[in-house]
Amino acid sequence: MTAAAAERPTRVSAAAVARAAGVSPATVSYIMNGRGGVSAETRRHVLGIANELGYRASGRRQTPDPQLTRVVGLIVPNIVNPMYTGWAQNIITATAAEGFDVFVATTQDDADSLSQIATTLAARNVDGVIIAAALRRDARSLQTLRQRRIPYVYLSRRSEQVPGDFVGIDDDAAAAQLMAHVLRHGRTEIATVIGPRFSTASLAREVAFVRTAAQAGVTISGSRKVSTRLNAQGGIAAAQRLLRSPDRPEAIVCGSDEIAIGVMEYALSLGLRIPDDLLVVGSDGLPHSRSRLIGMTTIVQPVQQMATKAFELLLDQITSKRTSFVHEICEHQLHIGTSCGCPAQPVAAP
Repeated sequence: MTAAAAERPTRVSAAAVARAAGVSPATVSYIMNGRGGVSAETRRHVLGIANELGYRASGRRQTPDPQLTRVVGLIVPNIVNPMYTGWAQNIITATAAEGFDVFVATTQDDADSLSQIATTLAARNVDGVIIAAALRRDARSLQTLRQRRIPYVYLSRRSEQVPGDFVGIDDDAAAAQLMAHVLRHGRTEIATVIGPRFSTASLAREVAFVRTAAQAGVTISGSRKVSTRLNAQGGIAAAQRLLRSPDRPEAIVCGSDEIAIGVMEYALSLGLRIPDDLLVVGSDGLPHSRSRLIGMTTIVQPVQQMATKAFELLLDQITSKRTSFVHEICEHQLHIGTSCGCPAQPVAAP
């Protein structure tokens, strides 16, 4: 016997996993074969033990669907914006509880990249895809998935060309609520900054911002409607255009927290005071944006709920092969910070 053969680790059995996890071998079999009848808590516990022990299920096992690879794709614009990393982490947690792995890819909001990623995921035979980077008028990538009969769910934004399951917030209502709050502060020289208009979410927010202002007698002109990249650098670029103008706005309403942070950063570099000289609000409700350090007034999206629901809908498609589509609208909240001119809220006693 060679030294290499002597050091080869012994294969971990399902019975060993069952003993370590304190469950029956049948429970381990159910979980590893992707069958129902096991609670999410037990599933997470057993999968964690299996990973620690290095258990690998036999390729010869019988599964309810032997075609499943137990891998799903997640497509996001980037991993710089914490909104996307928040969704990604919660989706990874939800998928792990059901014994799936996640293949994460970024598009940088490029149509060709999105098409190539869809082709790659199809070639890898993933069981389904969650898409947080859909383009309004792009159908190439989605047709690739449809042709291969790969289920998909839209998260936050969607394609107008290809129907599908969708999870998001009511962007129109949320944006209208945010703009109405800004208007109550009496500012009339207002600009809006959103992400790319090929995102249905960004465009819906801009339309609602402008419409709500117009209903109050405030016109937001074309030069004050800015579309930019969905990150802080995009916010800085937008602020440079708006704040270098001789008719500088009194308020900038943003369709993203990261954009708003970039706007605030550039405004502060000019010596402007927020909110005294410039009122700035965002959308997304990221934890650091709502901290007392930044104090942003923003629309809060329920990140965990949206991510979990997106995977639930995808798993339902994978297991039931249904042909109808579901739209799940999650409830948003308006968080009042100090960046809009509202006084700081008292800190609750510990």
